[in-house]
Amino acid sequence: MITKIIKIGNSRGIRIPKAILEQTGLDDQVQLEVENGQIILRPAEPPRKGWKKFFRQMHEKGDDELMDKDQVTSSWDENEWEW
Repeated sequence: MITKIIKIGNSRGIRIPKAILEQTGLDDQVQLEVENGQIILRPAEPPRKGWKKFFRQMHEKGDDELMDKDQVTSSWDENEWEW
């Protein structure tokens, strides 16, 4: 497919057809790279991708306890905080 590069302010860009967006899974954000003189667009990964899995593993191993619990609580935490 051939498309035109258009002016967008001081930059330039292209319009990506809906069919191509659907085939590639590209959404609102992409990772843009240049490799060997080619522009590569990849779906952007969420910043905390995989954290849920790692937190679950930490919990299963018992590695999710606060190490400085005595330093992060106060009398307000103990007397006034309600869940």
